Amino acid sequence: MRCLRVATSLLVAIVAVAIAAADGHAQSAFPSRPVKMIVPYPPGGGTDLLARVLAQQLGQKWKQSVIVENVGGAGGNVGAEQVFRAAPDGYTLLFASPGPLATNAFMYQTMPYDMTKWTPIAVVATSPYVLAVSPHFDASSIAQVIADAKATPGQITSATPGVGSLGQFATIEFEMLAKVKLLQVPYKGLSPAVDDVLAGNVDMMFDMMATARPLYEAGKEKIVAVGATHRVPQLPDVPTLAEAGVVGYRAVTFFGIVAPPGVPDDIADEINNDVADCMAEPAFIDKTKALGMDLAGGSRAEAAKFFADERELWGKVIKAAGISPSE
Repeated sequence: MRCLRVATSLLVAIVAVAIAAADGHAQSAFPSRPVKMIVPYPPGGGTDLLARVLAQQLGQKWKQSVIVENVGGAGGNVGAEQVFRAAPDGYTLLFASPGPLATNAFMYQTMPYDMTKWTPIAVVATSPYVLAVSPHFDASSIAQVIADAKATPGQITSATPGVGSLGQFATIEFEMLAKVKLLQVPYKGLSPAVDDVLAGNVDMMFDMMATARPLYEAGKEKIVAVGATHRVPQLPDVPTLAEAGVVGYRAVTFFGIVAPPGVPDDIADEINNDVADCMAEPAFIDKTKALGMDLAGGSRAEAAKFFADERELWGKVIKAAGISPSE
């Protein structure tokens, strides 16, 4: 009888260990099926290109397909809503620039999601805005631009990619902090805005460094200042706006990953760790540099703080400018 009890106890112990091992394996099995990464803009832009590079790296690491799906509309709100309402299991992610993560709530009267409720995953990359000046415009320094703008209020023209774009907000922030008044010229997209600056139809614009630097290096336009808080290695001789006396100026676009509200911490942490591993791969680093972006990274807590700081910054700028939210 004693031998039977011992055998029974041993069997129970073996079964318990097996169950624990199975549970541990199940918890670490993410992902066990394809993951969808939604980019809330049309294909071909910087956000889409970077998302596809990351998706490829994650797919190799996870040995699962990571499917990039472009769902554009309403400044990113259409695709963002789709992710927001997805199952909170980590299998649907949003890869976006500032709109759905930091600015859209200040631009739309009705939002289909709460951008403060995302499950933060990571800030993948950043890219400062730069003040790009037409080769046909006399000013060749930020000091000259400011002096001319103060001497001729409302006459210097500044292109923006459209109402609600970060380019528009960067321009407004410059007007507020430099105490100047420009004539903003909104376009339907980045390309026509850049074309008119190059042609001399518009004097200048705040543009992403990824777009402006190749034109600058080709001698097609001038870059007189960067919107980062420090000089950037790619443009070591170009001062920041703060150096020129525009104290407190900061305009940086970013590319981040979030998941629906309610994703368990262990899954979100695992995605963050795996994204960090992918970002350390030479192929990813090279592609990011080629796109004119700077790698970010960091913990989920750091990502949450970054998104919150961006919402605070642009919320203040938009409200101070008196921009009325659209329907």
